[in-house]
Amino acid sequence: MINKEIVMKKLILTLLLPLLFISCSEDFTVLGPISERNVVNYYKTQSDFEVAINGAFDALQSNGTFGVKYVLFMEMRADNTANGGGATGLAETLEDIDTFGEIPTASELNDSWIASYDGIARVNTIISRIDDVTFTSDDVKNRIKGEAHFIRSMLYYHLAVIFGNVPLVTAEVTAPQNMNLNQVSADQVFAQIATDLTAAEGLLPTTGRVSSGAAAALLGRVYLQAGDNASAVAPLKRIVASNVYSLEANYADIWGPANEGSSEILFQVEFVSGNVGEGSSYTDMFTASGVAGGVGGGVAPQTVTQDFIDSYEAGDLRQGATLSESATVEKFEDNPTSPFDSDVNWVEIRYAEVLLNLAEAIGEGVEGYGYINQVRTRAGLAAIDGTTPGSYNDKLLHERRIELAFENKRWPDLLRHGKAKSVMASHLSIGEGSVTLLFPIPQSQIDVAPDEMSQNAEH
Repeated sequence: MINKEIVMKKLILTLLLPLLFISCSEDFTVLGPISERNVVNYYKTQSDFEVAINGAFDALQSNGTFGVKYVLFMEMRADNTANGGGATGLAETLEDIDTFGEIPTASELNDSWIASYDGIARVNTIISRIDDVTFTSDDVKNRIKGEAHFIRSMLYYHLAVIFGNVPLVTAEVTAPQNMNLNQVSADQVFAQIATDLTAAEGLLPTTGRVSSGAAAALLGRVYLQAGDNASAVAPLKRIVASNVYSLEANYADIWGPANEGSSEILFQVEFVSGNVGEGSSYTDMFTASGVAGGVGGGVAPQTVTQDFIDSYEAGDLRQGATLSESATVEKFEDNPTSPFDSDVNWVEIRYAEVLLNLAEAIGEGVEGYGYINQVRTRAGLAAIDGTTPGSYNDKLLHERRIELAFENKRWPDLLRHGKAKSVMASHLSIGEGSVTLLFPIPQSQIDVAPDEMSQNAEH
């Protein structure tokens, strides 16, 4: 019971602090004592929920989520990048992640776990309380509810892919005795995500910072990751049929502050330079010193592997937009005035992924190749079909590797297709038994609730 009370206090504190920070410019003295504010005096008005959902979006910018850690766990884990060293104190940790040597006590694992559940706690409170409040606009209420379900889905998707069996908490926790830290399988997490995203798609507007199309796209992705290709088809086809999104004519025009309104982007995590904690770190993570105003990591923390460079077909227009002449990642290049303070947003879902996901969900045939070839045509490459050498899945994986390079898709792709062990063993020249499919559950989390949580078998 003592351990649960400690966890409960941490959850309440992490939820309360963002609200206090966001509201500090307002006259909040009328809201009553700070100690009571979260439980008694807040979540009473439409404005309260607008502030709360903004705080929930802030969780996606966290160093423990899309700010840094998700990129390390979902991108560096695979064969497109390798640890380049010189990462401002992170070199040893990056090497462990790159070579499957991480340990349960690594702070990076715990940081990501806490940040993810912090965001989940924020949206759980919103979802649990919003229907008790009268809004002046039902559209605003529906949007906030939809955004909350979407954020929860995005965070749980990453937890399931990274850690596998995790606690599934979907309600506001108001007392320690009500906290359930029992782990559930990744399949159960994916099922809850599907429920959340189905609700979100019906609540969200056609356009906005989170759209109904973004919810449908994430739903299709989650169905694929869960091995349910048949269920992925319908939501992905709804996006295509909507005609809201399209491929950019020029691949290079998808990224950068000037292109944040791209017709290809379904969802992006927004970053702004010049505000404390609001800038992104992608230039620092992928760019060597001397590039981008000298704000690199000395040697790029994540360097591009030769195997990836060699995988480009001759004439592929994406190569110049993806890689610089010095073989660093061009996509995220910016000119920040200080480390970790770039204007570059994280593009998490875009239309090219929707097309490739649809090709995977439908399988080999004229229609499937048609979706792949839309992406290849933009890249200046010839169409492929059943007569092109290689299996359909291998051709699809190749296309995904190139098109979605350095966008956190390669590791989930390898997992989903059962190729993680063979590809990474070959890439690192190690035995397949040394390749672990899940990261270890942070030991500090197990220590809090040893009767309810256990370590992944691989660790």
